[in-house]
Amino acid sequence: MPYYIYRISTRPLLRLEQLGKCASFKDASAQVKAMRAGSVLPPDCRVKMIFAENELTAEDLLSQVRERQAGVIGDD
Repeated sequence: MPYYIYRISTRPLLRLEQLGKCASFKDASAQVKAMRAGSVLPPDCRVKMIFAENELTAEDLLSQVRERQAGVIGDD
């Protein structure tokens, strides 16, 4: 399964733009770090990579809202 690289914009609506695909974690991680360091992203935009079976699964996983996990009591 490949690693997909996406630019995610949240305003005005959630928008996913595929920037690339890599076969190994090392290559994908290096590309994402270079993109984050080299470009000036707006505050509502971020670059992420995801390990998924195909593009449809990757976009589905990236568009899901995850619930915040409970932390240690008093860790607010």
